[in-house]
Amino acid sequence: MKTPDTLETVRTPKTSSHTDQPLRTSTAREILAGSPAAEPEPATVIDTSKMNREQREALELTEAARQAGTRSFAGDLFMGRLSLTRLHPFPLQSVEDAEAGQPFLCELARVLKHEVDPDRIDAEGEVPEAVVNRLAQLGAFGIKVPRKYGGLGLSQVNYCRAAMLLGSVDANLTALLSAHQSIGVPQPVLLFGSEEQKQEYLPRVAGGEISAFALTETTVGSDPAKMTTRAEPTPDGRHFIINGEKLWCTNGVKAGVIVVMARTPDKVGAGGRPRSQITAFIVEMNTPGVEVVSRCRFMGLRALYNGVIRFTDVKVPREAIVGGEGRGLKVALTTLNTGRLTIPAACVGLMKRCLGYAREWAGTRTQWGAIIGQHAAIADKIARMAANTFACEAMTMLTAALVDRDHADIRIEAAMCKLWGTEAAWRTVDETMQIRGGRGYETAQSLQQRGEEPVPIERMMRDARINLIFEGSSEIMRLFLAREALDPHLKVAGGALDSRQSAGRRLGAAAKAAGYYATWYPGLWLPRGGVPAGVMPVSRESLRYVSRTSRRLARALFHAMASYGPKLERQQLTLGRMVDIGTELFAIAATSLYADALLKRRDPGYDRGDLEQLVRCFTADAQSRIATSFTALGRNNDRRNYQLTQSLLAGRHTYLREGIV
Repeated sequence: MKTPDTLETVRTPKTSSHTDQPLRTSTAREILAGSPAAEPEPATVIDTSKMNREQREALELTEAARQAGTRSFAGDLFMGRLSLTRLHPFPLQSVEDAEAGQPFLCELARVLKHEVDPDRIDAEGEVPEAVVNRLAQLGAFGIKVPRKYGGLGLSQVNYCRAAMLLGSVDANLTALLSAHQSIGVPQPVLLFGSEEQKQEYLPRVAGGEISAFALTETTVGSDPAKMTTRAEPTPDGRHFIINGEKLWCTNGVKAGVIVVMARTPDKVGAGGRPRSQITAFIVEMNTPGVEVVSRCRFMGLRALYNGVIRFTDVKVPREAIVGGEGRGLKVALTTLNTGRLTIPAACVGLMKRCLGYAREWAGTRTQWGAIIGQHAAIADKIARMAANTFACEAMTMLTAALVDRDHADIRIEAAMCKLWGTEAAWRTVDETMQIRGGRGYETAQSLQQRGEEPVPIERMMRDARINLIFEGSSEIMRLFLAREALDPHLKVAGGALDSRQSAGRRLGAAAKAAGYYATWYPGLWLPRGGVPAGVMPVSRESLRYVSRTSRRLARALFHAMASYGPKLERQQLTLGRMVDIGTELFAIAATSLYADALLKRRDPGYDRGDLEQLVRCFTADAQSRIATSFTALGRNNDRRNYQLTQSLLAGRHTYLREGIV
């Protein structure tokens, strides 16, 4: 919830959503490359020998920043494995953790309800200073910062619960607090900062001094190799001089301290070839040479403190580097893996608010002799909204719990939560507007002036649209996940087809790969267990579907690798469909396990019949979407659509430009 065009595009530099544009990182070039030998770079398992300098540099930068990672539940789905060991029983928030967060969450809810006027914030384009100060008093700027550094020291689950509250009231406040502590100074310093940095900066930012993150530039969103902001060391090496300009720096207009990504001098890699370095710096906004050039304004989030920041001979000490020289992308990627969860958590709050408005209207508005909720067309919309809301909460709470429990590698799960949750939230607010009709399209102020309840669906829709764009657009998330889905195959077969390796090494790698696939592939056709005993029947049925469908997905991915060969890299839509299938399977599993755990907790607020309804409704809907995606793998209009676009870009179809002003 930070900038409209940010770092989640990495690993897939210079890509396009068109089906025939190359996926630069992980498909055919890594699996089926062939070209004159080149000395391998240690930073990547991908054959870069056929790439031009710009492509190679971008790829090597982003691959070097990748986490090594371990097997994850969502990642295993692409390999045909249902691995529930870490997910069952569903890691519900413990009583102790809930009690630790409850005082803050209750007070936050009270402040949001009684002291925040989101329509006024939207109209004026400003968050009142009194509201900012009140949030600071609550500790809302340091939710996860340890108590010894002046923060609340709360868990990731409690942080997500706070985001849900914020998302149900005002997206501007959500963005302010999220950008501040998810990728602003707190999280990078917590994860990578020195003890001196923690002691200096964490008490300040936890106390309410706003922070921000500066990566994007006018020509740099998905391609870090094009970064022009530079940090050159002084002759004595004790300082760096930063020059450049950053775009869409959320909170930059109000920040006192920010994290800035800048290119530092290249280092010599293997074979004597220079390798680009990007470094993260903590920069005080009152440092001479730092200038807020302008504040950016958007369709929604009208109180977003987003701006253009210029750096002119800005001198910062070497001690301002976070995580080490040349490790800036690593810092950013690791930070965002967890920080990304803020968006789907806020989406849950938005969806619950929309569901409440839709339920109320559908239960009271009468048309054609019946309340509109009894008309099938409206009832179907509300059912899907309810099921999707429950699923989004399940996915987000599961992933947050994994962070708290064992600091798991959740980059795939977090990306799936962001992708699925933002698209589901958009559909929800869109359907809410449709259900309310003209009263959904009318502004809250206009409704109030006419004496009606000022339901702000129009504002909520404007604010929600950015969720599908910032912190990685939906298209980029699919490419990101495609890279992760193919990673196990790269590790198995990449060496065999890497033209940078000697013939002997490639032959040895090929033999190992053949042995692996000789066992793995036949196993995808065999039925497997994996569904734990004791799960309520409806959840067991859904998990069995996930198990067998994940094997089908793994086969489809393998078949695509064999079928497309070097052209697989151009099949972004094919890879995107596979990502969608894997994401839906993760959603089904999370929803099924969440419902089972809630029922077993024996909370009187959860009824078995109600939970079964939600699981059945969601699973059936997800299965339908999965079936559509599988069908489209073999029958689609991708190539024709691509060809039409290219002819349009070439200036043809001029009649489509006629008849307008």
